[in-house]
Amino acid sequence: MYGEFAQVYDRLMDDVDYDAWAAHYARLMGLCARPVRRVAECACGTGSLTVRLARMGYEMTGLDLSQAMLERAAEKARHAGVRVTLARQDMRGLTLGRRVDAVLCTCDGVNYLTGEGDAAAFFRAAYAALRPGGGLFFDVSTAHKLRDVLGNAFFGEERADVCYLWQNRYDAAACTVEMDVTFFVREADGRYRRFRELHRQRAYETDELEAALRAAGFCGVRMYGGQTLQAPSAQDERIHFAAFRPQQTEEESV
Repeated sequence: MYGEFAQVYDRLMDDVDYDAWAAHYARLMGLCARPVRRVAECACGTGSLTVRLARMGYEMTGLDLSQAMLERAAEKARHAGVRVTLARQDMRGLTLGRRVDAVLCTCDGVNYLTGEGDAAAFFRAAYAALRPGGGLFFDVSTAHKLRDVLGNAFFGEERADVCYLWQNRYDAAACTVEMDVTFFVREADGRYRRFRELHRQRAYETDELEAALRAAGFCGVRMYGGQTLQAPSAQDERIHFAAFRPQQTEEESV
C-alpha cells in the first residue's frame, strides 16, 4: 500500500481542508494536562498535517510504513522551510528516542490496523511513548461509513492527468472492507501508466476502541463527531478520539 500511489496522493486529496484538520488537532491537544510541545504523528503519509503543525510551533516527528510517502513528506517539509523528523516505523511497535507530549494518528491510520490485537498493540506503544499528562489523539472512519457508505460500492474519477477505478468488498464476518484501486497516470510523453493497489480497513466499534484504550492504561477517553467537540451521532462518518496518560510523580514526568 501507498507505493506508487504516493506519487499522486496529494493530487487526489486536494479537496481536503488540512488547515482545518491541523486547527482541530491543535484544539484537541489543548485538552492535555501538560503543555504540548513534542508531537509524534503516526501514519503521517505525505506530511500535509505534519508540516502544518510544525508551522504552528510543534516539534514534529512523522512516522509511516511507506518509504514513498515519507519521501514526499520530506520534500514538503523542505519546501515549507520547517524542520520535521521523519522515520519509517510500524506504529504497533512505536519506539521514540524520547517521550513526547502527544501522539497523533490521523486520516484512518487506526482503521488500517486490521489484525486481531493490532489496535491494542498500538495503544500500548503510544502510552509508553507519552510523558505523564500527555495524550493520544486519532480519528477513525466509523463502522457506519465503512459498512454502509463504502461497503460494496464502486467509485471512479477521471482527471486530466490521473484517473482511478475503485471497487470495494465488505466482509461482515471480519468487519473489514477491501479496497481494490486501479490507477491510470498520464506520463510526460502522453501515455498512461497503470498500477493497482489493495487497501484493507477495519470497521471498529467505539466501545471496542474505548475498552482497548483503557486496557492500555489511558484515562479520560473522549469521543467527538467530525471536527467538533460534540458527542458523535449514529450517522457520523468520522470520529475523533482523545485519551490521556495519567499524571504521575514529578520524578516520573521528567
